Amino acid sequence: MEHPDHLLAEARRYGYIEGDQVWLRPLLDFPARQVGQVKESPDASLVYFAQRFELFRAKVEDLLRKIEESENKGSFLMKALHLKEQVGSYDALGDFASLYQRLTEAEEGIKVTIARNREKNLATKQALIAEVEALADTIDWQAGSEKIKDLRQGWIKTGPVDKHLTDELEAQFQRAVDTFFARKKEFQAEKKAMVNRVYEQYKTLIHKSEALQNSTDFEETTRKLKQLQQDWKDINGTLPRKQANDLWTRFRAAHNHFFERLKVHIESKRQEQQPTPGGSGEDNLSRKRALVAEAQALLRRPMSEAVARAKELQAAWKKVGPVRGEESDRVWEQFILACDKVFEMSALEHYIRKRQPSGPEAGSSADQATLRIQALRDFIKYDKQEQEVLVDNLGKLNDSPGNEAFRTMLQGKIRAFDRKIRTKNELIAMFQQRLGS
Repeated sequence: MEHPDHLLAEARRYGYIEGDQVWLRPLLDFPARQVGQVKESPDASLVYFAQRFELFRAKVEDLLRKIEESENKGSFLMKALHLKEQVGSYDALGDFASLYQRLTEAEEGIKVTIARNREKNLATKQALIAEVEALADTIDWQAGSEKIKDLRQGWIKTGPVDKHLTDELEAQFQRAVDTFFARKKEFQAEKKAMVNRVYEQYKTLIHKSEALQNSTDFEETTRKLKQLQQDWKDINGTLPRKQANDLWTRFRAAHNHFFERLKVHIESKRQEQQPTPGGSGEDNLSRKRALVAEAQALLRRPMSEAVARAKELQAAWKKVGPVRGEESDRVWEQFILACDKVFEMSALEHYIRKRQPSGPEAGSSADQATLRIQALRDFIKYDKQEQEVLVDNLGKLNDSPGNEAFRTMLQGKIRAFDRKIRTKNELIAMFQQRLGS
């Protein structure tokens, strides 16, 4: 605080006493005005109001220093204007005119800075708009979306522009963004529609194949299925990997089922054209039906006997002459399923014995049936996993003639797993029936 003598001199320079009132002399465009009343003495009152001026000047000095040091000078504009307004109303005695002038200069400097910043902000926002508009022809939707995300952040961080330009710039930027995302949405909708069309085309071919897989018109059906295979290639559509694999598995299964039957049919025809080793077609059918009946009854025998007898029956089957017509396929399916059940049941019982040291028949019959059903389900899961590997390998195989033998081998293994899975499901059904009885 300055010495009272100096403050008194400054107070008398800018103010005076009239009666019991303290007055500030006219300054700038402001007339003389009362700032207070005499309390202890005239001089003490003058010094008091001079000290108040020093407090006000300290506020101004502090603000001017902050403006000078700050990079964001615009944030101090309202504070400078507020202090300028106080010049005409603050109760004190001092050189308000010089403070007013300094605040005015600071205000003008801030406005110049704001104007320059707004010009820079305008250029920045126009550049951001141009960058968004440049994405109008892109089809790299992921990169475009990331770019717009970055541009939006840049837009938010960019300071204001002149008020009369704000709304138009905001509208331009948003229009450019909306245009990009509208195109992206349209593209994705079209892509989804295309995927759906491809999916339906494949499903149609699958349904046609499944409708033909049990046909007995072997020659015409072979021609139709080969055409369906070509139609499948011609679609050449792109689908999600799992969806594509599932569709291909169904399509191939129908064709494999038919061509497996075709092989049996051709072999039957070939044998029919050879001299019958023994008996007529009816005799052969009766003998094969007898072998089927015995094979189907093997599950009631001890497994060691059943397995040995199943192998004997398979050898006997080969010695029986051919059977004509559709009954040949039917009786063969019955026989091979019955034998497969014996071999699968033998493997199942071996598995149970290894995991039940106290004996495979420990526990109630319901518990034993449940245990075997669960084991069979586990086996099916493993079979399907191995089959999927084979299917995947087959799908990766190109169509060159050199791969034909390997392709045939893979297809045979896949069909073998189909039989294994079907047989295990039959056994599960048998154990479930026992649980229900």
